[in-house]
Amino acid sequence: MGTAWLSLGSNQDADANLLAAADALRERFGAVRFSPVYRTPAVGFDGPDFLNAAAVIESDLDPFALNDWLHALEDRQGRRRDVPRFSSRTLDIDIVFYDDLVLKGPGNLELPRPELKHAFVLKPLADLSPGYVVPGGEATLAALWAAHPDAAAPPAVDALALG
Repeated sequence: MGTAWLSLGSNQDADANLLAAADALRERFGAVRFSPVYRTPAVGFDGPDFLNAAAVIESDLDPFALNDWLHALEDRQGRRRDVPRFSSRTLDIDIVFYDDLVLKGPGNLELPRPELKHAFVLKPLADLSPGYVVPGGEATLAALWAAHPDAAAPPAVDALALG
């Protein structure tokens, strides 16, 4: 068993897609801890705001199998992979951390996930596990958030609750 920290986001029918993802995660992995849901602007393209959250699960899958399972979940929720990488999406779920692993590839799997630098990933994770020390570094998630440029004006909490 391993512990995985996930980043979830959607800007297309976001409430329904995030709730469906939360249900699927609970059905497959049992107890899931969720952060508050935040409303954040699209990064890297012009588009509707995203709803973003984080989750922590205990997984019997290794990071590669978990990544495949998450991609299949995204696909079931209508995720299109024939559009530009930075575009609107029904569901995006990334493994940000898996235990204390540091790895790159194959494919798009990279741990820790480089998007951790963005407030839409970091803030929800810092809410869930403020004392977690980022693998390969010495800083906790709380310390990284406190030093983040957006910490003085954090993203707005949305009314949607995942768990």
